[in-house]
Amino acid sequence: MNVAQLEEQLHLTFNNHTLLRQAFTHSSYVNEHRDQTFSDNERLEFLGDAVLELGVSQYLYRKNPNMPEGEMTKLRASIVCEPSLYNFAKELKFGDHVLLGKGEEQTGGRDRPALLADVFEAFLGALYLDQGFDIALAFLEEHVFPKIDTGAFSHAMDYKSQLQELVQQDKNQKIVYQIIEEKGPSHNKEFVAEVVIKEGVSGTGVGRTKKEAEQRAAKKVLDTFAK
Repeated sequence: MNVAQLEEQLHLTFNNHTLLRQAFTHSSYVNEHRDQTFSDNERLEFLGDAVLELGVSQYLYRKNPNMPEGEMTKLRASIVCEPSLYNFAKELKFGDHVLLGKGEEQTGGRDRPALLADVFEAFLGALYLDQGFDIALAFLEEHVFPKIDTGAFSHAMDYKSQLQELVQQDKNQKIVYQIIEEKGPSHNKEFVAEVVIKEGVSGTGVGRTKKEAEQRAAKKVLDTFAK
């Protein structure tokens, strides 16, 4: 594992390189190097899971003042689930740095979703121990929160219902959705939806389906109200 290369890649400098190395050390590697003082990343993963939950919860609470508790819970679950963490780890090329045992390496462990999701959490745990919650939060702000803002997890949310509930408070308001553009070939279409409310507030959203585009348009309007 090239610690300096990883630090440069992440634009971070760890005070404790042993901690960083531990975050990327799988138990299979430790089992094959019992003559050396390596520790696997399982305890750091436990800690990182809590850091991630708190960071995402705080962000959702502050970003969405009108979102009910149940909706925040669903959205958080879609962000901290294994497939999402795997995608975060893949984008950061964490698989290139994991220390694996030979058997795990040969069976494709370097690209195994559960393993990389664990590494992502372990890294967060290590970062928290090394530099505190604010730096861990800054890491999430750079690599995770922007994806929430662009609607990457909108499949888990019903923004149209949220908007409907908000607008129903004023009986004179009416919500109108329309598809204003279709882009791309038939096998790979993108739809652009617009939602307009009587008072002139509007938003647009892009999605692979008309429903997804409308959901993202509704989220844009909710964000406008939140501001």
